[in-house]
Amino acid sequence: MRLSERQYHPDFEHLGQQSAAYAEIRVDALVHNLTAIRQHIGQNVRFMAVLKANAYGHGLIGTARAVLPYIDTLGVARVSEGIKLRQAGITAPIMVLYYATPDETVLSADYNLIPTVNDVETAAAFSQRAVALGKTLPVQVMVDTGMDTFGQLPNEVIPFIQHLQTLLGIRIEGIFTHFATADAKDTTFTGEQVRHFQTVLNNLESAGINIPLSHASNSPGTLWHPDANFNMVRCGIAMYGLGPTRDLLLPFELKPALSLKSHIARTRTLPAGSSFGYGRSYISRRPIQVALIPVGYGDGYHRLISNRGMVLIRGQHAPIIGRISMDQFTVDVSHIEGVQLHEEVVLIGQQDKAQITADQVAAWAETINYEITTSLTDRIPRIYLEKDQPNE
Repeated sequence: MRLSERQYHPDFEHLGQQSAAYAEIRVDALVHNLTAIRQHIGQNVRFMAVLKANAYGHGLIGTARAVLPYIDTLGVARVSEGIKLRQAGITAPIMVLYYATPDETVLSADYNLIPTVNDVETAAAFSQRAVALGKTLPVQVMVDTGMDTFGQLPNEVIPFIQHLQTLLGIRIEGIFTHFATADAKDTTFTGEQVRHFQTVLNNLESAGINIPLSHASNSPGTLWHPDANFNMVRCGIAMYGLGPTRDLLLPFELKPALSLKSHIARTRTLPAGSSFGYGRSYISRRPIQVALIPVGYGDGYHRLISNRGMVLIRGQHAPIIGRISMDQFTVDVSHIEGVQLHEEVVLIGQQDKAQITADQVAAWAETINYEITTSLTDRIPRIYLEKDQPNE
């Protein structure tokens, strides 16, 4: 069948399930997770949906549009991410959580983004642009309570904020910190970080400085440290239905929103002694039926999964044999009857009663679930399903 002119367009999102590989994002799962988290934190705590790294691989714009009715603000890591959201017509508050150059910070003023300012030069650049635009724009300040990265040390906070108060065009909207070990069984260090941050807040109050928003909790903080909610939480991984750690039980059910799927590109029956992939890392000892899957590390499917991982075909696990290349890999389907060209392959997600989770893929790749989903490249179109669609 000849593709239509529209199907040849470089933006191939419309091909959806007809693409060689694609990710399905269940909007109902996102809504379930958001609703459960909001019930967990209570009505008086604001919710920031963190969309950095292409919404943890779930697709920046599509995910933002799906979650907007359920959140108070959006969080990104880069100014460029915030600009993409604005260019897509999204008007909700957008905070840039981490470092931006002075030039990027000027752009954040142009696009009504909320920057994190933690040095005098960046603050001055933002102030000058805000004044030029005739606006008073919000900024936030990060406190380093033990992550030892971006942020003011506790004893630096008040002098720095007092300096910001002298700059025109700036309104200090929030102050925040970030947890280093909120996903650990030992809560000692997180408790220390909470105390340090609370001391900063108390000192600000004593100095007569009122900052409306204070926040500390990432996903693990939100799930397991309700004493650290303050008046806003920042959730990334939990919003997408994935647990921040395998070491702690979730306080409520999360539903994974992302499934990664492909199709069988070729099937063959080969004799014993056949080898598969670069380096001939797998050589069959028996006649073998194999299927070629058109996914590779160029799509973000890690090469470390070679000879370790599995996919689902017809509701059964098919082991990966040989090395994963940039664009494809091979699986053994000798035990699966009736495998056909072009039929569905599930790399992450559920098929019939069988399931492969992002955590399982992460274990094969010797990493964490965060890296599995954020690694998915732009070659993978994201398809947003409003409700669960059972396999046919």
